[in-house]
Amino acid sequence: MSTPHVVVVMGVAGTGKTTIGPLLAARLGVPYAEGDDFHPQANIAKMTAGVPLGDDDRWPWLDAIGAWAHGRAGLGGVVSCSALKRSYRDRLRAAAPGVVFVHLAGDRALIEDRMSHRQGHFMPTALLDSQFATLQPLERDEAGVAVDVTGSPEQITERAVKALADLP
Repeated sequence: MSTPHVVVVMGVAGTGKTTIGPLLAARLGVPYAEGDDFHPQANIAKMTAGVPLGDDDRWPWLDAIGAWAHGRAGLGGVVSCSALKRSYRDRLRAAAPGVVFVHLAGDRALIEDRMSHRQGHFMPTALLDSQFATLQPLERDEAGVAVDVTGSPEQITERAVKALADLP
């Protein structure tokens, strides 16, 4: 299965963007880019210290992801990016108008449990509340799908592939 779309795998920390993104890219036969790799060092330092990022911190990060997505237009790709606010997704669409979103959505308790078992990630569980407070789910006029994060990574990926296939 292949897609000309660039897919942004979005959601709060701990939903599995870094796990599902590469699996989805492999299923779609396109490259994967890890959204965290686009963060400037100052952002990583803030998050590591438990300080939530503000919009001014996020704009350069979103612009870098948008530039990558623009470069993949017509070729396809998958990139992870929390894209929690509509304004963030609008900024990504401004750079790469054809992007579609896969919102990995789940229960806060499940996500917190998964985060507590992660090793080597800079995002502490303490920031989960700010992530949920910031989250603005996809709206009807946004190209994308919400995918439940219960089950195995393979099950979640399969749901995402099926949901994407149903997009116009």
